[in-house]
Amino acid sequence: MLLLLLTLLLLLPLAVLLWRPRSRDARRSWLVRLQHCVTWGALRWAAAWQQKRLAQSTLHAGQSQQQALRRCLRGAQGPRCPLRGSTDISTFRNHLPLTKASQAQEEESGGQPLSPTSNWYHGEASLQATLLGLAALNKAYPEVLAPGGTARVTASSPWPYPLPWPWHALGQVSPTGAKDPRVLLLEALRSPGLRALEAGTAAELLDVFLDLEAHGEELAEAIAAGNPGAPLPRRAAKLREALEQGTRGLALRLWPKLQVVVTLDAGGQAEAVAALGALWCQGLTFFSPAYAASGGVLGLSLWPEQPHGLYLLPPGAPFIELLPLKEGTWEEATPTVLLAEAQKGKEYELVLTNHASLTRCRLGDVVQVAGDYNQCPVVKFICRLGQTLSVRGEDTGEHVFSEALGRAVGQWPGAKLLDHGWVESRILDSSEGSAPHYEVFVALKGLRNLSEENRDKLDHCLQETSARYKDLRFRGSMGPAQVHLVGQGAFRELRAALAACPSAPFPPEMPRVLRHRSLAQCLQRRVVS
Repeated sequence: MLLLLLTLLLLLPLAVLLWRPRSRDARRSWLVRLQHCVTWGALRWAAAWQQKRLAQSTLHAGQSQQQALRRCLRGAQGPRCPLRGSTDISTFRNHLPLTKASQAQEEESGGQPLSPTSNWYHGEASLQATLLGLAALNKAYPEVLAPGGTARVTASSPWPYPLPWPWHALGQVSPTGAKDPRVLLLEALRSPGLRALEAGTAAELLDVFLDLEAHGEELAEAIAAGNPGAPLPRRAAKLREALEQGTRGLALRLWPKLQVVVTLDAGGQAEAVAALGALWCQGLTFFSPAYAASGGVLGLSLWPEQPHGLYLLPPGAPFIELLPLKEGTWEEATPTVLLAEAQKGKEYELVLTNHASLTRCRLGDVVQVAGDYNQCPVVKFICRLGQTLSVRGEDTGEHVFSEALGRAVGQWPGAKLLDHGWVESRILDSSEGSAPHYEVFVALKGLRNLSEENRDKLDHCLQETSARYKDLRFRGSMGPAQVHLVGQGAFRELRAALAACPSAPFPPEMPRVLRHRSLAQCLQRRVVS
């Protein structure tokens, strides 16, 4: 009903224009301004309503979670539901044990756990994240949503909820409905006054800048030939000049008024954000309207001006529990806690309940409580427990090997890490005649070949980071990690293979540990050094 009302309101200016005699340019300019005014007014009203709901629900987080659980149980499917009519959380916990995504589920989804969230929950949380995110972004950067202030350069959007066409009046220069990344990038390059750049994920935006550098001359020619009567040839010359000055700071040279980069935060995006911030998007703020995991929105971002990566866990749908962790592990007897019971500084694993099958699913996403918003925790995401390597029972976690790789790359002159993936040697049958080991695939900027000295540094850094790994290496039970440099586009091919899986969530979480031969071979085929 709200969206229908907005559509009617935005059709009103057209009727007025048809009644009043104006020049064509004056009509178009007036229509754009009025559409923007009406759309922004409606957005502010909707965001204020969502903000009020959020404030009320977080002030009484316990009651809000009881209501979320009641809705979950009411929507439970199946001929026999042992908890129908009961909303007692203790009974809920006792009847439904914690589970993990099974190996069978991982096979079906290309190595990723199936989403424990439903489409209905996904839509409700996504709409809230989008409305509150747009309002927060406008508050921090008022000119971003002005007409012509924003461009999307990927087919996917960072906003979790797909807003209808009237919302295009909020600053977008991207052609309505356009999906071709080249078309979107060209339109952005033709608009020097952009204030914000949008991409589905940081990894996708990284691909955009790599393609821009690789095909800069073709893009410049397309811009110059687009409309000879306009000042676009000068814009093409500006593009060539900006590219000639190198990678660092390229975004601000192309768009001097650019203030913020908007991408959707999901698993495995940290390296892309770090690379973009250090090189192409140096000097810019990154903002994600939400944290997405397992195909659903879990955390809300309300503070664009704060350090990247702080999210509020809301008490509504989906139903979230927190599993306390001690030194990164869970003790069998430890019960889950609700949002209002979270303690600052503590680490927890997220647990979501699937209303379709009543499964309390341990997601593997580990968060640390950094603060609070009323009675709900504000968290930062630490790591994913499922992303571990184990060839001799050592269980090397994602945060351990990412730290070791970061330290090693820091010792490779001129190199910047863009992406990486790890494989146990048994997956690729590469340990025949040698001790089992890790196969490591890296995408780098600034380094075209890896020397043996560079490769050895990763093994040394792993030993310094993990005592267990060092002990196994000392005893000869494990061989040294084998490092491979892959060419441009290798990880894009991997993401495409992940996205092609029928049950893969969006955005596809980027796994660091590849457990399936077909996925590992996507990278193995693209090794250049």
